[in-house]
Amino acid sequence: MQIQMIPEIGHFALVIALLFAIVQSVVPLAGAALRRPLWMAYARPMAAGQFLFVAIAYAALTASYMLDDFSVLNVANNSNSMLPWYYKFSAVWGNHEGSVLLWSMMLAGWGYFAVRYSRELPRDMVARVISVLGMVCVGFLLFILVTSNPFERLLPQMPQDGADLNPLLQDIGLIMHPPMLYMGYVGFSVVFAFAIAALLGGRLDAAWARWARPWTNLAWAFLTIGIALGSWWAYYELGWGGWWFWDPVENASLLPWLTGTALMHSLAVTEKRGSFKSWTLLLAITTFSLSLLGTFLVRSGVLTSVHAFANDPSRGFFILMLLGITVGLSLLVFALRAPRVSHKVGFGWLSRDAMLLINNIMLVILTVTVLLGTVYPLLLDALNLGKISVGPPYFNALFVPLTLLMCVFMGMGPISRWKDTSSKLLIQRLWLSAVVAVVLGMALPLIFAERWSAPVAIGIIAALWIVLPMLRDLYDKTRHASSVGAGLKKLSLAYWGMQLGHLGVAVTIIGVAVVSNYNIERNVRMSVGDSVSVAGYTFTMTELASRRGPNFLADRAVIEVQRDGRTRSFTMNPEKRLYIARGMPMTQVALRPGFFRDLYVAMGEDLGDNSWAMRVQYKPFVRWLWLGGLLMAAGGVLAVADKRYRRLATAPDPEEAAATSGAKPEGDRQEATA
Repeated sequence: MQIQMIPEIGHFALVIALLFAIVQSVVPLAGAALRRPLWMAYARPMAAGQFLFVAIAYAALTASYMLDDFSVLNVANNSNSMLPWYYKFSAVWGNHEGSVLLWSMMLAGWGYFAVRYSRELPRDMVARVISVLGMVCVGFLLFILVTSNPFERLLPQMPQDGADLNPLLQDIGLIMHPPMLYMGYVGFSVVFAFAIAALLGGRLDAAWARWARPWTNLAWAFLTIGIALGSWWAYYELGWGGWWFWDPVENASLLPWLTGTALMHSLAVTEKRGSFKSWTLLLAITTFSLSLLGTFLVRSGVLTSVHAFANDPSRGFFILMLLGITVGLSLLVFALRAPRVSHKVGFGWLSRDAMLLINNIMLVILTVTVLLGTVYPLLLDALNLGKISVGPPYFNALFVPLTLLMCVFMGMGPISRWKDTSSKLLIQRLWLSAVVAVVLGMALPLIFAERWSAPVAIGIIAALWIVLPMLRDLYDKTRHASSVGAGLKKLSLAYWGMQLGHLGVAVTIIGVAVVSNYNIERNVRMSVGDSVSVAGYTFTMTELASRRGPNFLADRAVIEVQRDGRTRSFTMNPEKRLYIARGMPMTQVALRPGFFRDLYVAMGEDLGDNSWAMRVQYKPFVRWLWLGGLLMAAGGVLAVADKRYRRLATAPDPEEAAATSGAKPEGDRQEATA
């Protein structure tokens, strides 16, 4: 077999990218300190060059997968000639080395676009931002080249075929979930870089916050979609029908999401009122640090998880060292420089400022709660103090009431005024919403369910308490306009983004409450001709068959489903697969999705005499979980599209303008234009 030189090209591209990153991290920062415009101008070409060569390396690894180059260790361990091409494409990031390479390419890409769309900011600020991002890139590129080379060869004893991709990962979920999650993780690096740049420059004003907000919203939106997709993937792939298991790696993705949510709201206050500056900076540092913590947990080998990559301790030590350096240096800079950029702004305790502050504190408490439950067992084990297991009872007992308490202030926030709100005005605006929320929350479980459930009633009340004050605020903002349409047109996209995001939270709460309390599950033994009734549906096994897939063999059941009192029926086809290369069995569930309910059938074990263990579930409102996540993400994207941020993105490039006119570029502009 002809040996391709593509892996060597990829490896050398990574080395060149590292050199670009080193120059990017040093020269612009020195230029900002010494006020040398030429040195600061290195930021853009170095960021572009690094992105280009990391992309070349990633393309080289992808080509090795698509060409079945099993002389590459990474390809041999995670692919197979029978694997469909779209799974070969996603298998690139379905392993440790490839996922870190994807992370690095996204990090370089975010850095490039950060410098590309930073024309409204002072050049010294941009130089510091890009240098900080370059330092982070240096760390990850060194990590790849030293401990996680994706281009390592198996020559001359290369295998004839690969070991195949883990069957758990042979799914569309792998194609969508990790890239979205990584885009969120890495996106917060830009905000982190801006926080450090603001501290180094001693300047944090409304213009800074206005520029940082769209990057924060965009990263948060990607992370939200990533978490929602991961939940959806686990729901149908693992065969249990669960959507959140409080797995340590799931928790690791939730941690930066919680602090990122707090960061979004804190930035809004910093831009609008000039307050919470130090708090905003600390949240930016914390959010990115928690993203790195998630990377450590997944790739260090300290966890036993369906998400975790088992790796040698050297990799975990390298990431832990990178995490320690990042957190330590950033907190040191914060401690030394934060007093220079902070100042006090007064507000009343019934103001919007106060509501946002309280919700920020609640989000931080939730973060600490999840962090302790995730990390504490690991610390005890590492110190040989014993082994403990922290599971759903701990998280549910603390997370649920804290979330409900946060919902109280979520409902009060949009209706409150900045700086101060009279108690009389607040009561006037909220009393009707409170009454309607309680009445409907208590009544709806009685009307639409067979039994009344207190948790469901509380969940509906909480959701309505979020939504109804939003409607009242919308009414107050449009009632004085010449028409409803004219009033709605005057509202900014950022406002609609906030409304959509809060609506998403309410929808998710309803989904969680209903599916957790009204879910029906039956585990039964079924053979051809057997039936089982669940929630008014009759499931009858009419046939057992076998089929062959591209790289698996499958036993397939044909289940005819009929709703009580109706003549029409439909079929569902769960499978039990055996993947040939690995000899690994997998459950392929059958789903009948609906807006208000899912029907869920999974094949268990072959019990002999042509009968199978079957899991049949009725899951009401389960789709609302992911619909809420999509609404939240859409709200974040809509806020980014606000005209204030479009002006920042489309401002003329001073360097290009100077080159065109022959004038000297403006290099020392100190304040961003509003």
